[in-house]
Amino acid sequence: MSRACGSIGGNHRAAALPSRPPRGFTAPVDPAPPGARARAALADTRFADVRWTAETGSTNVDAMELGRQGEAEGVVVVADHQTAGRGRRGRTWEAPPGASLMGTVLLRPPATVSGATTMAVAVAAAEAVEALTGVRVGLKWPNDLVWPGDGTGADRKLAGILAEVDWPAGSHIAGGWSAPGPADRLVVVVGIGLNVAWDDAMPEHLAATAVALDELTAPAPPPDREDLLVAFLVALDRTYGRLVAGPSGPAAVRSAWRARSATIGRRVRVDLGSDDVEGTAVDVTDEGHLVVEALDGMRRVLAVGDVVHLRTQR
Repeated sequence: MSRACGSIGGNHRAAALPSRPPRGFTAPVDPAPPGARARAALADTRFADVRWTAETGSTNVDAMELGRQGEAEGVVVVADHQTAGRGRRGRTWEAPPGASLMGTVLLRPPATVSGATTMAVAVAAAEAVEALTGVRVGLKWPNDLVWPGDGTGADRKLAGILAEVDWPAGSHIAGGWSAPGPADRLVVVVGIGLNVAWDDAMPEHLAATAVALDELTAPAPPPDREDLLVAFLVALDRTYGRLVAGPSGPAAVRSAWRARSATIGRRVRVDLGSDDVEGTAVDVTDEGHLVVEALDGMRRVLAVGDVVHLRTQR
């Protein structure tokens, strides 16, 4: 240890610092950088490359750029705060810094199963929440985790998921359309925003429709975000692994999603933008499309749309 040099008043020599710390002294330990614990815990999974930052525009945008640059599957981009977070249909996603788990995984699934990646992520997130809190949450089609409360009110949104695909060259109409083949792997980024500890920061206009884990675990504290990330990615390693393992993968993920579905069996209205479909949600396909038995008895298979859970059930 270096010695201090200096004086007070000019006539007094500075006392030398001891060459070793006094007995009983414990040096402060520098906190591990964000994501370090997660990287260590995930070393044996495909998601060990966790890149945690304090702030970014959008983790989905960051992960997509990494995918286009050739980064391998398994990169995970996490941010304490997003300044340009997005949901479906261009909606914004806002949360106070440090209040939510916000991250995106970079995947390269075979084109034939890419449509089921949202289901795989949703199942993994629900499993992680239940493992750490004991609270079983539901999956609302197409991309939400919801909490039903006591069942007398509307489901409240706990998390949202947004999957985006970078189609290979030549698959766009402008380049001459050609559908991806079975051997093609697509760059798919799947982002999740999961409300963890909002305290009193939940906006009044969201209080009836959104919820955070701290409300569900009170008076106990909610899980640490890094622990939650690890639980989620361990579950995703298992769920996504099943999806890409072979021909039975999509059916296995579909079955796991159905078991936690808050939509199947419910009377629903699906907003398609120019038209609405009302009926009973009866199934989901291996690609993640919703099957609705409409009021006229016809079954419709819907790839997109906003679902409203109606109170009346058939």
